[in-house]
Amino acid sequence: MTNPCLNRLRHSTSLLAILLTAFTWLPSVASENGPSEASYDIVVYGGNAAAIITAVQAKRMGKSVVVVSPDKHLGGLTSGGLGWTDTGNKAAIGGVAREFYHRVWQQYQKPTSWKWQTVEEYGNKGQGTPAIDGSQRTMWIFEPHIAESVFEDLVRENSLTVLRDEWLDRSPAGVVKKDGQIVQFKTLSGKTFRGSIFIDATYEGDLMAASGVKFTVGRESTTTYGEKWNGIQTGVLHHKHHFGAVKKPISPYKVPSDPKSGLLPRISADPPGEFGAADKRVQAYCFRMCLTNDDRNRIPFPKPNGYDAGQYELALRVLDAGWRECFEKFDPIPNHKTDTNNHGPFSTDNIGFNYDYPEASYERRREIIREHEVYQQGLMYFLANDPRVPEDVRGEYAKWGLAADEFKDNDHWPHQLYIREARRMVGQFVMTENELLGRKETPQSIGMGSYTIDSHNVQRYVTPEGFVQNEGDIGVGTAGPYKIAYGSIVPAKQDCKNLLVPVCLSSSHIAYGSIRMEPVFMILGQSAATAACLALDQKIPVQDVPYDSLRSRLLKDGQVLELAAEKKVSQHRTVDVSKLAGVVLDNDAAKLTGDWTSSTSGSSVGDNYLHDGNKRDGGSSARFETTLKPGRYRVRLSYPVNSNRSTKVNVVVTFADGEKRLTINQRQAPTIDDLWVELGEFRFEQKPAVVTISNADSDGYVIVDAVQFLQ
Repeated sequence: MTNPCLNRLRHSTSLLAILLTAFTWLPSVASENGPSEASYDIVVYGGNAAAIITAVQAKRMGKSVVVVSPDKHLGGLTSGGLGWTDTGNKAAIGGVAREFYHRVWQQYQKPTSWKWQTVEEYGNKGQGTPAIDGSQRTMWIFEPHIAESVFEDLVRENSLTVLRDEWLDRSPAGVVKKDGQIVQFKTLSGKTFRGSIFIDATYEGDLMAASGVKFTVGRESTTTYGEKWNGIQTGVLHHKHHFGAVKKPISPYKVPSDPKSGLLPRISADPPGEFGAADKRVQAYCFRMCLTNDDRNRIPFPKPNGYDAGQYELALRVLDAGWRECFEKFDPIPNHKTDTNNHGPFSTDNIGFNYDYPEASYERRREIIREHEVYQQGLMYFLANDPRVPEDVRGEYAKWGLAADEFKDNDHWPHQLYIREARRMVGQFVMTENELLGRKETPQSIGMGSYTIDSHNVQRYVTPEGFVQNEGDIGVGTAGPYKIAYGSIVPAKQDCKNLLVPVCLSSSHIAYGSIRMEPVFMILGQSAATAACLALDQKIPVQDVPYDSLRSRLLKDGQVLELAAEKKVSQHRTVDVSKLAGVVLDNDAAKLTGDWTSSTSGSSVGDNYLHDGNKRDGGSSARFETTLKPGRYRVRLSYPVNSNRSTKVNVVVTFADGEKRLTINQRQAPTIDDLWVELGEFRFEQKPAVVTISNADSDGYVIVDAVQFLQ
């Protein structure tokens, strides 16, 4: 289910519903939402974007369907603050998912949608993107209330039955199975839902788990599926979300450098574990706040009940050390608003406070959600008001606040916590980084993903040297858009024959880091509904749906199941990294921000290189980072030359004596072995050596391939 956020807490189950759960001998009681028992072809549990798209597809295929939603507000995270859509290659998004973004575009063609800002002032950010066949226009950046209105339109136009504020009874008696199939489930209000096929479209996978389907939580080891980026990632410091982004090491102790004084809040005393090992920790959650600096619509950051300024001592130390990237992820959406995401070593991600959320009781989840709300609201209030915050930072934060016209029934706070990862099914096929990076073929495609493999930090700990560090943040580009297997949304047959799971699908932790994007969940929801309808028509288990029939219907309904490669493999010359001198970091070692697309057109170090799609928006960067033996090194950059490249590629080298900014013309061919351009000779000491490439001020395609350090 989409998580029980605070607006739902205020309308939580009644005492009668709790008693009904505790005393199963009491008769079921009908409520104002509908009858106490109903039967449908397809029962969808969840209220997020995937759930609604699933139901739309089922209804359009002529089946009776009900959406049993724990949420009052439909759309999950898509309508809950994430309006700066994580898309990757937009050509990989088709079907009803693409229709959703077309409908968003239609909403912004109405003058009434531009209350606080003109279309001309906002510009063409995320707007007017042609569809694959040029027939539709789409918009990928939007306000929360616009997204919610589109979902409500889909419900109304398709005459969907949606029952809200209905929570699965997770007791042993809540789900009834017979002969390996779900027969019915109950909700805490006393209703019973019978169906032929069930679809769990929730972020947590509660119906899946209650049905006895095998699942996992946390990170697998690198050896479980033969992956590089899974498991505990101590020592992997690719990105600005680690404390390596701060100019000097930060002490974790209340009295700096004095372990006896105790740790500052929000730092774990536990050892982080061995590199590559499995653990049960979960990547951090946050709220995607919708903020504004327009005083006509701005509500100053509230001081939450339970506010404790002492929780943010570590943030003060980061700021006092000179870190100033506070507003890097205040991504602008229409009407002078933002989709505000985590950015930096101490930000909105509440690291380490969600480990038990995936399998927790509803009561415990509410406690976790409340803790996240107090933490994040408190952080905003602290940064905007505490006199110890540097004035340049405090003054800027004070200009921002909550948008008065968003989340009106929840004190203008998002109704959806960003559950980046919870349970993951272990189904017929497990998606891993090997499929995403093109090392292994994916069978029976039912849709595509393409976003960077992205895990947020999992823990904050003390290093052996006595400094604070974050661990778990990974960003690795995929080998272009990748297929997602039908077997990843169906359980093993012995677990359940009539359940599909398009959100908590069968995937390793690190592969889920890319798959977990909202457009992909919508795609998989449509495909799950299609498979369910075919299984109903043929009266067969979902595992036995003929792929040819499924593929044919998906293509008919606009799903994108594969994309043609840019060039034939024979036209691509690769250079083996292991045969190059010095320390070489290929693009899969770069921490990526923004949208990057893999390509194999021309020569490259390793299997591929990345390009920014010629966006010219300053929103994409790649950070190469490594620790070198102290000394002087020549630093080189690799890229395949082409006439469509940018002549102004911004490159920053961070070394022992500071930073050097360079501008590289990628239309000029590399002169060293037809592969490298020299950036200069630099001195490096113990702190990481960093090379950052961005598309700021670019005038063509920006290429990211490899960096070389030579003594």
